[in-house]
Amino acid sequence: MSAPAIEAEHLVKTFGDTRAVDDVSFVVPEGTVLGLLGPNGAGKTTTVRMMTTLTAPTAGTARVAGHDVRTDPDAVRRSMGLTGQAATVDELLTGRENLRLIGSLYGLSSSYVRSASRDLLERFSLTDAGDRVVKTYSGGMRRRLDLAVSLIATPPVLFLDEPTTGLDPRSRVELWEVLRGLVRDGTTLLLTTQYLEEADQLADRIVVVDRGRVIAEGTALELKDRSGAAAIVLTVSRAEELDAAEALLRAHVSEVHVDHGARQLTAPAEGLRDMTRIAAVFEGSEIELDDLGLKRPSLDDVFLSLTGHRAEDGEAPHDEEVVA
Repeated sequence: MSAPAIEAEHLVKTFGDTRAVDDVSFVVPEGTVLGLLGPNGAGKTTTVRMMTTLTAPTAGTARVAGHDVRTDPDAVRRSMGLTGQAATVDELLTGRENLRLIGSLYGLSSSYVRSASRDLLERFSLTDAGDRVVKTYSGGMRRRLDLAVSLIATPPVLFLDEPTTGLDPRSRVELWEVLRGLVRDGTTLLLTTQYLEEADQLADRIVVVDRGRVIAEGTALELKDRSGAAAIVLTVSRAEELDAAEALLRAHVSEVHVDHGARQLTAPAEGLRDMTRIAAVFEGSEIELDDLGLKRPSLDDVFLSLTGHRAEDGEAPHDEEVVA
């Protein structure tokens, strides 16, 4: 097996008496996406800053593409790209000029930079805007250009710190498609986000952090199952059959919630097996259903069950560097 693309090993960062990151460890295999999920102030950005050599760990270490952030920071920087919470492109330059500027800073040949700039503008749907100054770009266009700039040197690893913050829903979905394309091409992504839907959509695995500590890790489905909040939801076709449907359902489950206005019954379930069992029960009855399905908990439900508060209710940062 090849070495992991990203490793965090007992990372700690303190600011005075504040322990912003407290013993954080995880591994990201090559060509996968890790979602680092948590509220504002959870320590996500501080973790990324340590892993990208922007700040030194107080304790522990990290490796990017096999290079240690403490002992070989130059190799780490050559192996990764970073897109922060705010687009960092130069607004007075065109999109193409931004790409060429960063390419020259990397020491890449002018012929390669011209070719790569053309390809990246096309890949990020910016060809028509490539020769316009960036201050005329929309927020979504700036974020796409920021990503393109971070890829000019074709790094195998990309760190994305809340890349869709401030984008409208359409621009967010467009950027998700771009990120999926990068992964298909073999790029490894570490994505920090406080958008639960974003982690659900993009991440192969999710690490949940709260107040600087890892509190859970797994796939989105594993985390949802861990909350134990899955439910069978039945919608009865005729309101007059709701009582009979409730009685039938209560004979097979321990608890039933009734919504008379929606003609809906909800019961706890452990998974698809329970739904199949209940479907067979109603199929053998004369009660007509409009719908029957399994509703899994959202990641917001998971976060609430793990922490006692929702993701958007996180505490404010304790230090100006301890953000997101």
